[in-house]
Amino acid sequence: QVQVVESGGGLVQPGGTLRLSCAASGSIFSIYTMNWYRQAPGKQRELVATITSSGSTNYADSVKGRFTISRDNAKNTVYLQMNSLKPEDTAVYYCKINGRTWSTLRGDYWGQGTQVTVSS
Repeated sequence: QVQVVESGGGLVQPGGTLRLSCAASGSIFSIYTMNWYRQAPGKQRELVATITSSGSTNYADSVKGRFTISRDNAKNTVYLQMNSLKPEDTAVYYCKINGRTWSTLRGDYWGQGTQVTVSS
């Protein structure tokens, strides 16, 4: 099994910064793509950022230039640096890991989410 745990959320003022972390643990054989999603109240979950195993990144238009995704393969951890935060960034942020364990085929593993609130 793979456990995925996010951390780093909280309350921040507009224009502020936060850094989210997401650590995967368990019987991991390999991790491929790592993603951050978010879901605001009353809205569908949306993809925010992606980083591949080779380090290629992709971002939603709404966060380009403000958010940066990175990963530490030795720690099975993905980060989301969020700068110049706006009230519309308020959401629960989820991490999704695409990988495989020693006993299972490739699959997606989700964390429980961490709340980010941007408000004055």
